[in-house]
Order: sequence, then C-alpha cells, then structure tokens
Amino acid sequence: MISSRLPAALALSALLAACAAPSTRVVLLPQEDGSPSAVVVSANGGRETLDKPYARATAARGATGAPVVDQADPAKVAADNRSLFELKPPSPQRYTVFFDLGGTALAGDSQSTLTEALAAALARSGGEIVVTGHTDTIGNLEQNDELSRRRAQQVRQMFEDRGFPAARILAIGRGKRELAVPTPDETVEPRNRRVTIEVR
Repeated sequence: MISSRLPAALALSALLAACAAPSTRVVLLPQEDGSPSAVVVSANGGRETLDKPYARATAARGATGAPVVDQADPAKVAADNRSLFELKPPSPQRYTVFFDLGGTALAGDSQSTLTEALAAALARSGGEIVVTGHTDTIGNLEQNDELSRRRAQQVRQMFEDRGFPAARILAIGRGKRELAVPTPDETVEPRNRRVTIEVR
C-alpha cells in the first residue's frame, strides 16, 4: 500500500511505480519546480518514507518487514521507463494578466497575454485552463472576494468567446488572500490586481 503526505495531484507527478516479479518497486521522482515531496510505502507489515529524489523502495513478494530503501540511478530510471515518461503530460504553463484599479478592465498588454495563453491551451490535446482572480488590499474581504471572482469570470468569458470549450475552464476568486506583493491593508498595488492563468 502506498500513502502520500502530498495532495493526490502531486503524488501522481512525484511517483513512478514499477512492478516486476518477484518484487514491487516505487521510485520518488523530483518535482519539476524543485519543491520537496515525500511518499510513504507500506508493504509486508512494514513501512518506509521516501523523501529524497530517486529514493527507491523495494518490497520482495512474500518477504516480511519494511521495504528495502536505496537510491536509484536517474539515468537508469529514465531508460528503463522510457514509455512511461513519454506518456507524461507537458508541464503546466502559467500566465498573468493585470487589471485597472477597482474594476474588471484589463491593463497594459494583458490582451496579448490572453492570446498567448489561449494558443498554448489549444495546442494541448484536452487542454484545460484554471483562472484565478486576485485583488490588492483596497476594500474589505467580502468586496475583494467578489471582485476577484468577477475578474476570473471575465477572463473565463474571454476564453469562451474565443472558442475555448467552457467545460474545460475553471474560474475561481481568491480576493486579497494570495498577494503577489505583500502590502498592508488599503494599499494600492497594481501587481496584486491580477488573474493568474494556468494552462494544463
């Protein structure tokens, strides 16, 4: 049994499991952004935690005790599992568009950024777009939550208007909870008035 200390989406990107009689092996792959990851491998009544890139746990079939942990050779892992790596989807691409103060009007060259994000999404088979609205710290929490949702919905609508399937766009608002530039309350900061777009 394998249980992860990470969300399921991260566990999927972090793990490579290869089954070969008479044993089962689990290799922890590095995160693309360099962030730490870990997975707990349970087998034969024992358990081990893998928390370093290319740490490998091997559980022999019918054996007792915890899996045996060692370090796998990255080049050998890639060579032995080439077909699995070829199936791996491309990494998400991230874009940011900005807004004028207090509203949902796009600022600067954000229209060209939208066009670039749309082209990236259309180039992926079954591509999806996650749109997350943000605000600066002017106004109260409820006002900013609503404004961030409106900004996200507007960007979502722009993608729909340009022909991207609505069912493959998720739009959410985070208000002033995830500031790009930390500021005190009631601070005008154009870099915080944004929508982030993740194409995956």
